[in-house]
Amino acid sequence: MPCPHFTNCPLRIFEKEGRLSDCWKNEFCTTDTNWKNCVRYQEAIQNIPHPDHQMPDGTFDESLK
Repeated sequence: MPCPHFTNCPLRIFEKEGRLSDCWKNEFCTTDTNWKNCVRYQEAIQNIPHPDHQMPDGTFDESLK
């Protein structure tokens, strides 16, 4: 089961635009359980705002600003 936020995640837009490889999606978003380790997911369920350019591991990709 993929992340429940998969379809609404801004990272999908960056992938479609060709600005982000699908490695994040393969490592986190579409896995059965690793999406629970995504910092974006953890912050979302705690209602903690996070910028669109934050990656699943918590780092920031400034090229996506």
